[in-house]
Amino acid sequence: MSLDSVTQSVDEAVSGFFEPIAKWLGEVVFYTVPVGETDLPLIVAWLVVAGLVFTGWFGLVQLRKFKLAVDVVRGKYDEKGSTGEVNHFQALTAAVSGTVGLGNIAGVAVAVSIGGPGATFWMILCGLLGMATKFVEVTLGVKYREVHPDGTVSGGPMHYLPKGLTERFGKNGKTLGKVLAVLASFLILFFGLFGGNLFQVNQSYAQLVSVTGGEDGALGSSAGALFFGIMIAAVVGVVLLGGIRSIANVTSRLVPAMAGIYIVACLIVILVNITAVPDAVASIVEGAFNPEGVAGGVLGALIIGFKRAAFSNEAGLGSAPIAHSAVKTKHPASEGLVALLEPFIDTVVVCTMTALTIVIANPASWGEARTGEDIGGVTITSDAFETVLPWFPYILTVAVLLFAVSTVLTWGYYGLKSWTYLFGRSRASEVTYKVVYTVFAVAGSLLTLQTLIDMADAFLFTLAVINIIGLYLLAPVVKRELAAFLEFVRARKAGEDTGNGDDDQEPVKTTV
Repeated sequence: MSLDSVTQSVDEAVSGFFEPIAKWLGEVVFYTVPVGETDLPLIVAWLVVAGLVFTGWFGLVQLRKFKLAVDVVRGKYDEKGSTGEVNHFQALTAAVSGTVGLGNIAGVAVAVSIGGPGATFWMILCGLLGMATKFVEVTLGVKYREVHPDGTVSGGPMHYLPKGLTERFGKNGKTLGKVLAVLASFLILFFGLFGGNLFQVNQSYAQLVSVTGGEDGALGSSAGALFFGIMIAAVVGVVLLGGIRSIANVTSRLVPAMAGIYIVACLIVILVNITAVPDAVASIVEGAFNPEGVAGGVLGALIIGFKRAAFSNEAGLGSAPIAHSAVKTKHPASEGLVALLEPFIDTVVVCTMTALTIVIANPASWGEARTGEDIGGVTITSDAFETVLPWFPYILTVAVLLFAVSTVLTWGYYGLKSWTYLFGRSRASEVTYKVVYTVFAVAGSLLTLQTLIDMADAFLFTLAVINIIGLYLLAPVVKRELAAFLEFVRARKAGEDTGNGDDDQEPVKTTV
């Protein structure tokens, strides 16, 4: 029996068993209600409302403290002797690598096809709101993180939900927090294995095959798929063994590299078509309030834009605090401010650049997709770049591979923290997880397991329900932490003694 027939049999068996479960779960988690002529997924509304609430609660913190957030990333307010494993910049790039990925390339193309150019406007707005949510959850992640005797750090909803709720509500909060922590750990672990690992490897392999001769090319065979899977697994395994320091060292180089490659390509297309920029911007703004050919009109464009942004930046899902919790800091809110840059980078910058490139280039495939043709998002984005850069599919392949590897690494870390919370931090437990995770990377190039990936998406957004309830209940804690950090900043600026004995410390320079 050939490898192809074996993998096909596995795919069919898994789909046959889990498809009814995945379908039911998707209908529950992504339940929609009719709004005008379109449907609104309640989970998207849940995420957007949280962004609105926290934006108001913290007085537009994402705008008022944006410059301060950048200063913190630069190391201006670092303190000697701070507990943690990585600096602010490394924590940010590790978390960003878990959100910036194929969704920014393919998902945005789908959004502007279904919702028109106007979906971009609402996508940006949702990204700005998500910055406030990310600030809240990451501040809590650092506040209630667990520092182990060996100096390593564990954080995330599985830690701040039980600790924070116990601190605020006593015995009842402790019971609720423990139940929510176990659920959160399981949901993150499941998504990490299938959505954060298997899916990323599968899609990057598909893109690589497409530019190397397709199924008849060097990598088109089952042997080529196995070779690719083993190579990715080897990289992931080696880096994962090194822990968050190793992951952060890789992502702090990969994320700027992949973002740079992609944004430069976008700018080339935009500059070549510079005379079309005013009309493109006008179509985005006008399309937001007066869209043509979009089901549901303004509400349709708004929902599509919000949906793309919410699914892209993961604000409120509780995943990013796991990476950010490893930061070296004495002030939890300092990393919360750093984290609010994450949706800005992911959605406001990268997603918007993709959308603007497609609108300006106006490839034929985009027009066909807007009339209802079933065309993949990656194809539309690739065609947009190809109007100016005929060799762009090769650059896109490099970008996809970088996106995929960094995402797999970050979700490997998220999954590890969930695994050890559920099964303990023994060496045997950690090694078992790392072996399982690397095997999934190999399987990613051979198997599709789309049904399990659909389940993973549903699980991840179920986490948002659990996590945001906790964020509402613990928001007063974040308020106090922000006030404490702002007082520290004022004292540092005034040259006062902060009591840490390190006021003369030089800022840590971050090399990008």
